[in-house]
Amino acid sequence: MWKRKGRKDRRTAKPVPMELCDLCDLCARVFPEDEAVSGYVPDSSAAHTTNEWFDGLRLITACCDDHFDVIKDGYAHRPFVDEELWAAKLTRALTTGPPALSMDQLGCRTGLQEPQIRAAIAWHNERMREQQRMDP
Repeated sequence: MWKRKGRKDRRTAKPVPMELCDLCDLCARVFPEDEAVSGYVPDSSAAHTTNEWFDGLRLITACCDDHFDVIKDGYAHRPFVDEELWAAKLTRALTTGPPALSMDQLGCRTGLQEPQIRAAIAWHNERMREQQRMDP
């Protein structure tokens, strides 16, 4: 699921404006965007801000193939949790629209059924309880 953007000849290196640069997700190196290795990896915590087709996919960017592979391998070992993705969809619906929605409205805005919505809320609440137990 990854693609490699074209690379230019490094012998003609010139200063690149920051708005035309990317940042490596592994080493934080800043480099011209046309040198980026980028692609999508499965990630249940990722809900796209505007396009639900990309929900459950995270765009990663690296400065080289080796760094891309390290990041991709890290996500490959992370479990994909449906309830986490559903909670992300609910969060998007609740933060981009009216503050209070009925179960039916949430279902329409997220594409989730009531049991999925309830499971997402339970998953989220359990994560919040875990976080409170860990915080002093």
